Amino acid sequence: MRTYELMMITNGSLDDAAVSSSVDRFTKLIADQGGTVDRVDHWGKRQFAYEIQHMNEGYYTVVDLQISSEGLLELERQLRLADEIVRHKVVRPGVRTKRV
Repeated sequence: MRTYELMMITNGSLDDAAVSSSVDRFTKLIADQGGTVDRVDHWGKRQFAYEIQHMNEGYYTVVDLQISSEGLLELERQLRLADEIVRHKVVRPGVRTKRV
């Protein structure tokens, strides 16, 4: 199991309840794949720097998770298929150090 950081942008035309249920769906998928969710950080609705699929804003959410490589493949597949997800990105974060 490796640690990853998932950022997903949900369609800005959805209401807060729909965005929350979408995030819950993917956190449940992570658990179903044998992973764990360490933290979910909702950034809220933000303007895009440029237009994406004729949209100017979206809901940003960052999820810190631990999952196997096979589980990650299924998670990314489901994210690509979801109509409400505008963009997503999964990265392996570097070592975090405290600033003095």
